[in-house]
Amino acid sequence: MPPIRLLSPRLANQIAAGEVVERPASVVKELVENALDAGANRVDVEVEQGGVKLIRVRDDGSGIAEDDLPLALSRHATSKIASLDDLEAVASLGFRGEALASISSVSRLTLTSRTADQEAASRVEVEGREMDARISPAAHPVGTTLEVRDLFFNTPARRKFLRTEKTEFNHVEECVRRQALGRFDAGFTLRHNQRVVQSLRPAESALDKERRIAALCGQKFIDNAVIIDAEATGLRLWGWVALPTFSRSQSDLQYFFVNGRVIRDRLVAHAVRQAYRDVLYNNRHPAFVLYLEVDPATVDVNVHPTKHEVRFRDGRLVHDFIFRTLHKALADVRPDDHFRGAAAQSFGRENAVSPESIAVGGHAPANTWSDRPTAGTHGHEPAQAAFYGGQHHAQPQQDWRASDQMAFYSSLNAGGGVDAGSAQASKVMAEVMPTPPVDSDEEPPLGYAIAQLHGIYILAQGRAGLIVVDMHAAHERITYERMKRALAEQDLKSQPLLVPLSLAVSQKEAALTESHGGELQKVGLQIERIGPETLAVRQVPALLRGADTEQLVRDVLADLIEHGQSDRVEAVTHELLGTMACHGSVRANRQLTIPEMNSLLRDMEATERSGQCNHGRPTWTLVTLSELDKLFLRGR
Repeated sequence: MPPIRLLSPRLANQIAAGEVVERPASVVKELVENALDAGANRVDVEVEQGGVKLIRVRDDGSGIAEDDLPLALSRHATSKIASLDDLEAVASLGFRGEALASISSVSRLTLTSRTADQEAASRVEVEGREMDARISPAAHPVGTTLEVRDLFFNTPARRKFLRTEKTEFNHVEECVRRQALGRFDAGFTLRHNQRVVQSLRPAESALDKERRIAALCGQKFIDNAVIIDAEATGLRLWGWVALPTFSRSQSDLQYFFVNGRVIRDRLVAHAVRQAYRDVLYNNRHPAFVLYLEVDPATVDVNVHPTKHEVRFRDGRLVHDFIFRTLHKALADVRPDDHFRGAAAQSFGRENAVSPESIAVGGHAPANTWSDRPTAGTHGHEPAQAAFYGGQHHAQPQQDWRASDQMAFYSSLNAGGGVDAGSAQASKVMAEVMPTPPVDSDEEPPLGYAIAQLHGIYILAQGRAGLIVVDMHAAHERITYERMKRALAEQDLKSQPLLVPLSLAVSQKEAALTESHGGELQKVGLQIERIGPETLAVRQVPALLRGADTEQLVRDVLADLIEHGQSDRVEAVTHELLGTMACHGSVRANRQLTIPEMNSLLRDMEATERSGQCNHGRPTWTLVTLSELDKLFLRGR
């Protein structure tokens, strides 16, 4: 075996660069973070050829003193921490002191800087080959400019792994987008090959922040987002979460920041997925821009070279806080929230209906969806004809001939009086299709029903246009939420197994069942450890007696190992309730009266997550007046 030797500083820096500098976007990230740590109010990023030829980052921060310039390019040289106590409560984006040394070892780097108390600026230049710093005077305002040229010029093997210019620039653009989302107080400019791609001013007010979000994430995201702001036990979570109907085919619009640092963490991802669990369509991904503020001493950011991962001191507390906050925010979404998003897209945000101007009126009582028999309508059986009870009664539909309709329409165009036949037709039409109030201040979010289409859809008239409701999907969600509420009030009952199920597990899993025995008992699972690596399942939830018990228990244990808790039993139970609700909801080709349709609309407005059925399908949509005008070429 060769003798042990000390690596040269240049080789050590190049090894470190392999962890820190993966591609041009990695360089941009480190340099922009340094600029923000220096207190910059403006950060300008310019790249050429995707960042391979040139990366220039300029800021108006505090600058670097002339005597510190050579030291700034040395490994483990930083002004952000000085002791272990500082490392355990890092509040800055950078802290290791490796970035500039790593970057300069694989490029030609020029750093020009000036502090407020210096009369002139200084420049330091270094090339990866020699790593010798050359200092010279320069002209520069207060702040710092870093130029990185010919990235990986001395490590051709690394350069071969780079993608096309367009791909590399897309990564650079995404990096700047993340930094701009994380720091509203700073302005950003991004140029590529002399062309301005992004120009963002500092955003201080709430409106300015929304404009920046819209510029970076798209106007549709902000139109379909719910603003949240919650605090508890020293944690604060605020930001924007998209309505479930605004889901994505991939997780490309998910930004989560911890104390201003963008991260991708499994604990956070699990909490978000859990909150969106029964409102997202199959394999869709939610969209969000969220900010978590915690005490820096309770989060460890020194767990990954790129600082994209963190470790929370109390991960379970953070997980529960994120889940419960998002879960409540999504549960509180009502049709008027969807309505404001759709209205904003149609009329512009300045004309969008405010929450104060929409009153959710006429909420149906708890017994509205009833199985009590009522007088039959439309030739259906009584129990089927009136699944609404209480104050909503079915009205018999009157039979009238086409000749009556023609007489009525003729009278409208004749300019004369209305004869008895047309008057009777008018009266019958008014009973079958009552005219909803126009522009009423108390108009409910989903408007008033005017007709039913093919026994599948309810057509309602609202202030913004035509609202189309899938009555089966809507009834399914309402039934599902009521079943969940009833189950929560009655507690989850257990059923003993006739023959206990024996499972072979690891010692760690067996120990978990002992330490979490009380929690498992609360969800209806009674599991005993009967050997070092053997468990006996004696009771399961009564609702899940037909489920795969072994797989359920193993999934629960896997969740306990990874997240410290498990909601598998609740998830499987809710899945069963969802199936029951689906089979018990009103089916297609079921004729409803106008009062029945209006009752369904009022129940939707009062039900949590009513914008989606149990499978994540939308329950209603809005066709705005402007969209209808376009279809018929009105106003042209």
